[in-house]
Order: sequence, then C-alpha cells, then structure tokens
Amino acid sequence: MHMIAVLLVRLLNILTWLILIQCLMSWFPGARYSKAYEIISMFTEPLVGPIRETLFRYIDIPIDFSPIIAIFIISMAQRLIYSLVW
Repeated sequence: MHMIAVLLVRLLNILTWLILIQCLMSWFPGARYSKAYEIISMFTEPLVGPIRETLFRYIDIPIDFSPIIAIFIISMAQRLIYSLVW
C-alpha cells in the first residue's frame, strides 16, 4: 500500500510539472503549435479542461485560472494520500 501511494504521489507531481510547463509554453507565440505542447496537453487537458469550461461558464474574465485550480486540486489529493498512508 505504501509503495502504491508513493507512486501515485509522484505521478501527481509529474502532472503538476506538466501543467506548469504548459503554462510557460503558452507565453511563447509559436510554442502552442509545437508537438511538445500537443503531447503535454494530452496529459493535462483531462484535468484542466473541465475546470476551464466550468470557470468560463460562470465567470466572464479574460484570465484563465484553471491551471492554478488544477494544481490546488492535485495538492489536496496528495495531502489526502499522505494522510491516509502515513
């Protein structure tokens, strides 16, 4: 059980880094059309996409806060895993 929890927390860490890398890449004009951005989006979009849709449905703002909320949710999941295992 301990090993599964460690693996899950590490995978969530990787997902957090992928979200951060995607955010940084979005600041550069040509990066959004690169193959690397497409691959990263394949992993991050299942989490960030629904959050983005929900935010834009209820709040009309030009800034996308969905990556911040996704990282917060990942952090809460990691803390839950830590509290259940240790």
